[in-house]
Amino acid sequence: MTTSKRKSRPVRKYSAKAKVQVMELSKAGTSIEVELFADKEKLGTLVIGRGSLTWFGKNSKTGQRFPWSKFAAYMDRAAI
Repeated sequence: MTTSKRKSRPVRKYSAKAKVQVMELSKAGTSIEVELFADKEKLGTLVIGRGSLTWFGKNSKTGQRFPWSKFAAYMDRAAI
């Protein structure tokens, strides 16, 4: 009788950690922060707010802000 070897699970390359400050994004100053990692190395932080999203690179103190309309237009172009 031959025994088959179990396939091991693939190692996760990407992971994310989220910080939710307020459950509703209806008030100014509320946001959701998502830290993104690849191979346990930080890629950056995405801050999702009521009026925009902001990307902070792994060592960046200032972020790149994208209003929702600009982000939607960018994603529409990327999807083509």
